[in-house]
Amino acid sequence: MRYSRVRTVTTVGLKVLDVLVELDIDSRAVIQEMDIVGLGDTVIKESKKRVKSAVKNSGIELPNGRITVNLAPSDVKKEGSYLDLPIAVGLLKATSKINADLSDFVFFGELGLDGSLRRVRGVLPILLSLSRRAKGMKIVLPAPNRQEASIVDNLTIFTADNLNDLVGFLNGYIEKSPIAYSQPELGNVSGPDMSEIKGQEFAKRASEVAAAGGHNISLRGSPGCGKTMLARRIPSILPPLTMEEAIETTMIYSVAGLLGEKGLIKERPFRSPHHTASTTSIVGGGNDAKPGEISLAHNGVLFMDEFPEFRRDVIEALRQPLEDGVITVARAKLTATYPARFMMVAAQNPCPCGWYGDKTRECTCSWYDIQRYNRKISGPMEDRIDIFVDMPRLDFDKYMENSTTESSDEIRKRVIAARKRQSERYEGMSIFSNSQLGHALLKEYVPLDAASRSLLSAAMDKMKLTARAIDRVLKVALTIADLEESKVEARHIAEALQYRRKT
Repeated sequence: MRYSRVRTVTTVGLKVLDVLVELDIDSRAVIQEMDIVGLGDTVIKESKKRVKSAVKNSGIELPNGRITVNLAPSDVKKEGSYLDLPIAVGLLKATSKINADLSDFVFFGELGLDGSLRRVRGVLPILLSLSRRAKGMKIVLPAPNRQEASIVDNLTIFTADNLNDLVGFLNGYIEKSPIAYSQPELGNVSGPDMSEIKGQEFAKRASEVAAAGGHNISLRGSPGCGKTMLARRIPSILPPLTMEEAIETTMIYSVAGLLGEKGLIKERPFRSPHHTASTTSIVGGGNDAKPGEISLAHNGVLFMDEFPEFRRDVIEALRQPLEDGVITVARAKLTATYPARFMMVAAQNPCPCGWYGDKTRECTCSWYDIQRYNRKISGPMEDRIDIFVDMPRLDFDKYMENSTTESSDEIRKRVIAARKRQSERYEGMSIFSNSQLGHALLKEYVPLDAASRSLLSAAMDKMKLTARAIDRVLKVALTIADLEESKVEARHIAEALQYRRKT
């Protein structure tokens, strides 16, 4: 009998778990057969075919025998193609094709049938987890993941192109240098600019306030008034990603398998799912509990165009992550938690035909149709939106005028200054913007004078505001004050109340 042990890992969402691959060969069997035990999914069960073909096509002969692969701990479900490489290394170690001591190594990677090592997802969270707890550990992973691995410090990481390359390295025939740590640099925000938008000054001001405080915003208007155009420019006025946010965002994209050749996500995400998207695609899930659009929009913008056209269950599923900033995806055999702190921008027409309230086109919808269309957005969902903006149609003269408006760079400077005030105010509190303030902290940071109290009281009676809506008004007022480097006054409350008015 021949036996080997190889260390590797598996992931559950962003959580990384250690796995020990144990391999035993019973040479008394006259056939060559492999069994994999230890609660592996279908992809892992299929590894035996990929491993055997990869070894054979690498020119390495394997003896006959019954091969048993155990993935410990056996009561933890393992998923994905990470384990192809450690199983192959264990097999080569057990058959003395590899003579090196592997106790300090961790292997993970997918094998091609020709013995090549292919890119795997989730490398960044794995390496960051190992860097926090590994002493003297050496990591071997596929060469296509080199760029992603280069942004992790405090680890000795090697890459290999194929099995023969790896065997030569482990046996000392090939010299390899560890991946050099590359200090990542965050680039400037690129993309469409706010100066391209004609008119709509009220909507642009509301977008600036939303960006400064991380507030959710709803844009409503007839077709062609510029809702989508404005929404796609909001990322250009958001503060640049911090390094911590960039790494956190990159981890999510790595787990989702969407990182591609990028080593680091350097700009705030902008996600715009189609209104036919399913609940699973929005909140995350599937057999392997992958992150959904709300997690892919983490630290960025989630744009919900034609908001009432989304399925009701999709809209209601947004309520909890909008409130908590995280989403837990629970499946029968797997539960994963992902961050979901995003700025939601919702856009909609005022009615099914789109022309209700328009000055130039007549609405063809019945009153019942208009009411039913707008009731798709429930009261609890509306309470989680801080700013509502009605955008009028742009007239011809405004469209043709040559006057220049503020650029995104100019607006972003004010937004960054406001966010800086917030970060200083909430230092050490795990609060990143005014939108995250709870009721107790609002009472502390937004003391109301007599004029503000009177204004808010009258607005509550007239506009039928809920307690949550009042909290939203106070948060927006605090952001407006931050933009002016001022304390909250009645005029800030008044402007914030304008953003609650819906016609």
